[in-house]
Amino acid sequence: MRHHPLRRLALVLLGLGVAGVATFLIGFLWFAWRVPREEVALTVTADGIVALTGGASRVVDAVELLASGRGRRLLITGVHRTTNSSELARGVPDFERLFACCIDLDHEARNTIGNAIETRRWTLGRGFRSLVVVTSSYHMPRAMAELGHRLPGVALIPYPVVTQARAEPWWSSAANAKLLMTEYVKYIVALARMRIEPVVDLAEAEQRRRPGPAAQHGPAS
Repeated sequence: MRHHPLRRLALVLLGLGVAGVATFLIGFLWFAWRVPREEVALTVTADGIVALTGGASRVVDAVELLASGRGRRLLITGVHRTTNSSELARGVPDFERLFACCIDLDHEARNTIGNAIETRRWTLGRGFRSLVVVTSSYHMPRAMAELGHRLPGVALIPYPVVTQARAEPWWSSAANAKLLMTEYVKYIVALARMRIEPVVDLAEAEQRRRPGPAAQHGPAS
């Protein structure tokens, strides 16, 4: 009789474990189904365009969108610190002129969180209310979540980039399956973090950093 409670507890834990694994796998299937395997034809126009680096095709597609008038200005975020505009322009020689007038580079971001922080700074600084988001298809759910978390009042329009290697069904490619599973775990962790992470208003933060009248003019006599 003394062992019955232990057996019952073991069965409960086993049931919870099975339910957890089933929930995880169902969530992964939902995530994988959401990832597009074909690029979309963008028919709308936004104030700005942001490209999250990680593949040359992302930058090329973003510059082509800018050239076609889908946004007034482009931010390329997460650019390596040693990479300059001239090097990126060589990848799109037909639109090299745009780098001199309408393209900004962010060298600070090191990951998707950094991309979102720098995009928020750029977007609010220019007063933009809508953005076309350019990144790889598998990365788009997490990028949209991070950007939406920090730019709740800005309309985000996804433009997923699909390379030939990623166009294959995930179940037919071990590499694609591993990539999607890794990205799904990162997506879950990001959602969990964002539930408890406050978004600091940049205007308020800047106001806090500015010295008050007394600090600017010295102590009153």
